[in-house]
Amino acid sequence: MNQRICIAPQRGFTLVEVLVALAIVAIALVAGSQATSALVTNSTRQTDVMLGHICAQNELVKARLARELPSYGDNQSVCEQAGRSYQVVTTVSPLPNPQFRRVDAQVFDERYPVIRVSTIVGRY
Repeated sequence: MNQRICIAPQRGFTLVEVLVALAIVAIALVAGSQATSALVTNSTRQTDVMLGHICAQNELVKARLARELPSYGDNQSVCEQAGRSYQVVTTVSPLPNPQFRRVDAQVFDERYPVIRVSTIVGRY
């Protein structure tokens, strides 16, 4: 009696194939988390710039609406926008024409500069 044993080919993945698949998934997850982190950072920066621009414009409008030319020098103030606190440094400097002054408003978030906006103020 001649018996033939038929062994069916085994199905499934080898250990090497599983490890390669896990490595590919890990690389994709790391890339995705870095992209998400970059999006969050850019969104925070954009929010800071927008709110800082509002603070700077407020200081420049104060200078334009004053009845007299602002005095030379620096002035610091705090601006609260959307629950965040910004430091605004307003600098008034002379121009060649004494009827005009340059006013710069620079906004800082903690210790980092956010935005700088300038205008010219003249005598009315």
